[in-house]
Amino acid sequence: MIWAKSEVKGYSLRLGTFVFAGRTDGDGLEISCQRCHESLRESDRYCPTCGLPQLTYVPSEPALIALGDETGSIRAIGNTQAVLLGGIAWRPALNAAAILAVPAGVLCSGLTALGQSLELVWMTGAAAWAVALYVKRARPTWLSMGAGARIGLLTGVFASWMTLAVNGSALWFARFVLHQGSQMDALWQENVERSLEMSQQMMVQMGMASVQVAQAQQLNRAMMLSSEGRAGIALMGFVAGAAFLAVFAAVGGALSAKLMAKRGRPSA
Repeated sequence: MIWAKSEVKGYSLRLGTFVFAGRTDGDGLEISCQRCHESLRESDRYCPTCGLPQLTYVPSEPALIALGDETGSIRAIGNTQAVLLGGIAWRPALNAAAILAVPAGVLCSGLTALGQSLELVWMTGAAAWAVALYVKRARPTWLSMGAGARIGLLTGVFASWMTLAVNGSALWFARFVLHQGSQMDALWQENVERSLEMSQQMMVQMGMASVQVAQAQQLNRAMMLSSEGRAGIALMGFVAGAAFLAVFAAVGGALSAKLMAKRGRPSA
């Protein structure tokens, strides 16, 4: 639906997660914020009390406003540029996430000495930087914390897959090029025996019979030493680690969006 600006008087417009208070055209009605209902001035673009963006109209502009975008955006038709309010322009968002995911994925892998010990720092910082790069390129009018979290989550997913690719390539190179397969198998055998010893102690403390403990240990050892078991354990470890890093990436993106909003908000 398209409305001419001269036809719109005193209404509220809800887009995405934001509510923009409508203005009056000199009808004598008091202008107030839709959220906190505090009085506003004609020149206020944001509510000085709660910070809610206020939608204003300039009578001299003949452009039309198109409503109903699925991304939660307003697009001005005419000579004015498209303005995003709460939505995400996914092309620059994908570009920013991909650019920052590459170094974050490499730093979180086992190639660097401090990689895995500081992986939360790398992932959170990369997500925050991706949001800042997106804001610089897309220049959105408003970016919510939810939108920043989605961009950060996207960065975390890309970086996790990059970490998997780097670690997998390193393992393949060590086994088939450097011929370190026997050392890798011995290390895995040692880890399996240590894990079985801990599980045996837990089962004994639970009061299980020695025969049952022995049978369970035999089954677990056969499963963990098989190729399918090793692949399954590696996959579960990757999924758990990727989910953990993605959560911190989303937090970093949300905090970066909040910081960008505070910087871009005009003073009351």
